[in-house]
Amino acid sequence: MWQEFKEFISRGNVIDLAVGIIIGAAFTAIVNSLVSDVIMPPIGYIMGGLDFSDYFINLSGGDYPSLAAAKEAGAAVIAYGAFVNALINFLIVAAAVFLIVKAVNRVRRQEAQKPAEPPAPTREEQVLMEIRDLLKQRPA
Repeated sequence: MWQEFKEFISRGNVIDLAVGIIIGAAFTAIVNSLVSDVIMPPIGYIMGGLDFSDYFINLSGGDYPSLAAAKEAGAAVIAYGAFVNALINFLIVAAAVFLIVKAVNRVRRQEAQKPAEPPAPTREEQVLMEIRDLLKQRPA
């Protein structure tokens, strides 16, 4: 069982998957920062200077100045601003993945269009070429 586990872990696909997950987590942090620190502040400014992620609908009837205050009070809320942030995060990640896949596909198409190198001569062909060369060197 230990040997099978070692074979499974040492496969290239598992290592590639692990690298992909680690890079994906780092990329997610970058996208979250892009959305919350770069994209949403101007949108919030346009919508009256409020932090867009703080938009919510209070279902419990109380009056709360912020989403954090409503959650701290245990109020039932629909945090649609956080949902919009998550939706924008998804769209940015989807666009980035699309561009990466598009670039990889372009490289694969270019590789497929390259003419294939002729196969190396077989041993029989090499011997025949040597015989030809020797015959050319002989005086007529």
